[in-house]
Amino acid sequence: MPEEGVPLSPPAHLLTSPEIFYLSSLFVSEGVSKIRLTGGEPTVRRDIVDLMKSIGSLRSKGLRELCLTTNGISLHRKLDAMVEAGLSGVNLSLDTLDPFQFQIMTRRNGHDAVMKSINHILEMNEAGANIKLKINCVVMRNINEREILPFVELGREKDIETRFIEYMPFDGNKWSENKMVNYQEMLDMIRERYPGVQKIKGHKNDTSKSYQIPGFVGKIGFITSMTDHFCGTCNRLRITSDGNLKVCLHGNAEVSLRDMLREENGGQPINEEAFQAIKQLQVDRQEGLLQDDGPDRWSKREQSLLNIIGQAVKRKKEKHAGMGELENMKNRPMILIGG
Repeated sequence: MPEEGVPLSPPAHLLTSPEIFYLSSLFVSEGVSKIRLTGGEPTVRRDIVDLMKSIGSLRSKGLRELCLTTNGISLHRKLDAMVEAGLSGVNLSLDTLDPFQFQIMTRRNGHDAVMKSINHILEMNEAGANIKLKINCVVMRNINEREILPFVELGREKDIETRFIEYMPFDGNKWSENKMVNYQEMLDMIRERYPGVQKIKGHKNDTSKSYQIPGFVGKIGFITSMTDHFCGTCNRLRITSDGNLKVCLHGNAEVSLRDMLREENGGQPINEEAFQAIKQLQVDRQEGLLQDDGPDRWSKREQSLLNIIGQAVKRKKEKHAGMGELENMKNRPMILIGG
């Protein structure tokens, strides 16, 4: 968290829950099978469980995974309801196992609550919940690289995948190449203690390089955006909380889906009442009560959204900029990218 905090977006700028569900439905209908809710911090959203229930209903349309990225502080209080709503995976952001260091880095208390969330997931998995648990640790030189081996030890007897992330430049995070610990250095450090560590063959679209230590239940991974990019196989799209589509986390090009979504609603946020009216139009069109120039399945609004999404995806670059360029490139702070 930056020392000065971050500016909060006006509520009217953020996507409403009906808008998030609307866009989720559109993407799932076009073949997207995994949706991840991130932030800011998604667990502080008042209607997060209801939102997950509505997105979870898309399983009948082809959705296979509904995941969450969280700081874990309040997760333990909502976890049972979230799993019931369809949650299948948790990425928990945690950069230190030391309570004092945690308070310095996050500017709040909460280490015990995070560990409580981790343990609650593990307990639920022992009871058969089957929640994929990954811990994301951003490694920074002279700050937390000494904790790499303690993080590795988390997976000795517990089914946890700890993923070490190369420190990446975003607005406000005071990035420098000297602070970055590259993945090869991290791996060498781990290999010195655990010489038997072996790479695991992953899925072609994985963003993480996974490794296994013989005798360990869990796994470790490395997200190597800075020194060994995986742009050629990346199939992620991101919609920010204020409705902008980003086809690359490290790209500063964004296109507003929110504004197009609200065009026929006078530019106003789509609440539940407006959403029900949209659904009724869809039903009327499918039953032949309305004339429409486009295919039966899409309204003009949806055709426009799909067109702009398609154009953005086609403009995606072969790979993102290198370290020197990224350091000086304007982009949002990571906490405001979310999605």
